[in-house]
Amino acid sequence: MSDTSANTKQPAPVPIRFLGQFIRDLSFEVPHAPEIFDDMRRTAPDIPVSFDIGARHTGGATFEVSINVSLRASVSERPAFILELAYAAMVEVDPRAVSEDQLHPALLIEIPRYLFPFVRQIVSDLTVGGGFPPLMLQMVDFVDLYRRKFGDQPQKIELLASAQA
Repeated sequence: MSDTSANTKQPAPVPIRFLGQFIRDLSFEVPHAPEIFDDMRRTAPDIPVSFDIGARHTGGATFEVSINVSLRASVSERPAFILELAYAAMVEVDPRAVSEDQLHPALLIEIPRYLFPFVRQIVSDLTVGGGFPPLMLQMVDFVDLYRRKFGDQPQKIELLASAQA
């Protein structure tokens, strides 16, 4: 005789579902082309990179999460290229699987971790397409970025009551 109660168990809810990923905004400029390419043969560029993360509630249990990357490569203080990218994902959060205390860090730490490889590839492809060697962004510590932006105090985002039904 088989135990049918094991077959009637509900599967665990998927905590976060990706509904889509997209480039929200993109800009790539080479203000001093073609002269800058000669300058770069003599001097390696300085390439400071800054990251920002953000999330906005779009209704119900759906959120838009974004990584914003800004970098300005320069050779002897002369801009070689300027890149600005906002890459985002639409996600749906199951309130049965993600508590309100976990929601903010899940959106702004875990989702950016999943998005980062796509951001890295876009940046690499853009620099190559702009006539430069591929720029491979180093891994980002999104926990540290989160703490620097929000501190150690837990942030809360409340889901609408209709999303919990």
